[in-house]
Amino acid sequence: MSYKLHHIHILCKDLIGMRDFFVDTLEAKLIEMKQFGGADGASLDLKGVTVNLRVGQAGEKIAKDPDGKVYGYHHVGLQVEDLDAAYEKLTDKGYVFSVPPKDLPGLRIAFFDGPENVTFELLQPVS
Repeated sequence: MSYKLHHIHILCKDLIGMRDFFVDTLEAKLIEMKQFGGADGASLDLKGVTVNLRVGQAGEKIAKDPDGKVYGYHHVGLQVEDLDAAYEKLTDKGYVFSVPPKDLPGLRIAFFDGPENVTFELLQPVS
């Protein structure tokens, strides 16, 4: 049996802000605004991977320290062609990198926090 990533699903407080981050900053394409179990949401295409966003459902409590990370979740990894160009673009937009671009064997990486403290890792394979 083999497994392939089908989608990621992110709960957020500010649906429009998170959607706009993915569309305007990460260049995802909006598939549709939709409902997930009665909660407002959006589906996006990020280079072939579906990213679903939604706000809390009726009666659902999203328990999270707004200044911290979610237990059991760490980051979303995104491969880029040019890490330095992505770093410059994101810092120009005001995003702060907790780990600026650095070299590891076979790749370059960097980490930044997007909206609502969602951590993103940028990866660029190098030979």
